[in-house]
Amino acid sequence: MNAAQLPPVAPEVTAMLVEELSPRLRKRLDAAVTKLGARPTHRDGDTVTIEVDDETELRLHAPGGVVATADAITCGCLLAPACAHRAAAACAAPAADLAPELADQPPGAVPDPASATDPASDPASTSDPAPAPDSTPDPASTPTPDAASTPEVASPAQRAAAAALWSAGTAVLEAGVDGAGAVTQSALLRAAHTARLRHLPRAASAALSVVTLLRAARAGDPSYRTADLVTALTELLGTAHRVGTASGAELAAVRGRARRPYSPDGSLRLYGLFTEPVVTDSGHGGVRTWVAGSDGRLFTVGDVAPGGVGRALGVADRAVRLGDSALTHRELGRAGLAVSGATVSPDGRLGAGKGVKAVTAQGAAWTELPLAALWQTPPSEQAARALRSISRYADPDGGGSDLLFLDVELIGAVREAGGTCLLARCEGGVPVRLTVADDDPALAHRDNLMLLAAAPGTRLRIVGRLVPSLHPRLTLLACSHPTGEGTIDLGLDRLSRADLPDPGAPVHPAPPQPGGSGEHSPLYLLERRVEQAVPAGRAALGMLGDVTAETRRIRRAGLPTAAGLLRAMCASAAQRDRDLFGRLLPADTDGFATYWLAAARYTAAVAESLCAAAWQATQEGPAAAPSVPDQVPGRAVA
Repeated sequence: MNAAQLPPVAPEVTAMLVEELSPRLRKRLDAAVTKLGARPTHRDGDTVTIEVDDETELRLHAPGGVVATADAITCGCLLAPACAHRAAAACAAPAADLAPELADQPPGAVPDPASATDPASDPASTSDPAPAPDSTPDPASTPTPDAASTPEVASPAQRAAAAALWSAGTAVLEAGVDGAGAVTQSALLRAAHTARLRHLPRAASAALSVVTLLRAARAGDPSYRTADLVTALTELLGTAHRVGTASGAELAAVRGRARRPYSPDGSLRLYGLFTEPVVTDSGHGGVRTWVAGSDGRLFTVGDVAPGGVGRALGVADRAVRLGDSALTHRELGRAGLAVSGATVSPDGRLGAGKGVKAVTAQGAAWTELPLAALWQTPPSEQAARALRSISRYADPDGGGSDLLFLDVELIGAVREAGGTCLLARCEGGVPVRLTVADDDPALAHRDNLMLLAAAPGTRLRIVGRLVPSLHPRLTLLACSHPTGEGTIDLGLDRLSRADLPDPGAPVHPAPPQPGGSGEHSPLYLLERRVEQAVPAGRAALGMLGDVTAETRRIRRAGLPTAAGLLRAMCASAAQRDRDLFGRLLPADTDGFATYWLAAARYTAAVAESLCAAAWQATQEGPAAAPSVPDQVPGRAVA
């Protein structure tokens, strides 16, 4: 059985089923999940059936695609409903991310797809969602006469929910991936459900991400990366910690939003830039078309649904779902639109509500205004802007784009450990490595990049997505045609050798290989200890012993804060006190989690600073030393 074959289960349902088990059955739950994963399943409408054995069937009823109540999971064994099978099935299934506004709807009620994508299509949906029926009133959300002068702070209920999230997160860090089984995950799901009821959707979403990644790691999913779990766990712990200390606007950012809000933006004149295929690890596929407004703002129009790479290739030639336009996504990437009644989310997605009107208009070449202005910003400023938008712990509603618009001269192919990339030189003599956005052979990314690598000296106008690295690096998405006529969507359009310029064209000397103050930074010594704690738990760092050699090397590189954090984190992991009778006391999980969180946030900040420094023009001299924190945060984590 593949987990993707099971319908998503609401987090509170999984938590309830696990909590109802006896202590004896809880100990056997992980084995039951593994055993159930090997059994065959079949779907009949809204019901998925698992054959527990030759005589017993387990059913998950998911009207509307989600198992929303505990009664929707039934088992035919003799111990039901007190058996472990129901809880095991819930733990094996994906966790559903139910929006609060759906909590008070009857099972099976599904909102209209258009209004779910664009709340502006329903005037009532523009207001904040009402609390779920079982939620208690939140004093912090009730206006008071002094509200205008006193910054809002979290309510006691929100602090309690954040504390539960912190405890569940520290339990994961204490146990590591191997020890964070179904019971630990159910505690996270319960805390996530409570946080969502208390209007803390950002922390709740982080908890669900941690659970999803834990399950992927324990199942041996090849797409799982430890760095992703580090980021999710850091977001969870950091957000839970800040709920109790934030106020005003900072508190609003820490709380987050329960849904992507679309706001009216009047009339827009849009100019197509390019279209990129979108293929996700979860089996979804589609396209995203980028357009720019007359003021230079970037917007996207997407169409992504289950279907994988095949759907991505097919959707590119389907009509854009925006107003009355008959343009396909490919055509929109080179044409224009005039939109009235537009609605836009903070991340630039255009809504497709009923009130949106759109008609085809003339586009603009990349060399013509307003598009040409996108290439006039220096690369270093573009990289800094992109870093702010994709920072691991940026405000989810902060907006911004991770795209860079560069004029480059191709140098040639460069071999790396992960494959071959294309080296180019952009403004200021900065060497940039261009890589493929997707290696799927059905897409044109890899073939196009290899062809361009065979044309050194070619000058192109490109669009790429920033890849945080110690040297300038982009995934290549689109470029001007090598002949200078038109543009190429590098994931959809295929170049041929006839499109390349004369191979006898002069080739300029290659720039020096990327390398700067951060290229060989010993920061990785702290990063690997931060990552090591996630799969193996606190005890793994506690057994390291003396780390003086590592801290001395980090300090010699001018990173005293990193050295202090490594020493403090490892010492906290190894600390175990005893009582008067010599018995070991429980470990200080909160103290270790705080040091680990400080180290994770610090390494992310330094890595982003080194990435920004690498984009400084070489003709201005060596890259400036990055600005990094110089105070050991200790146990005060912001």
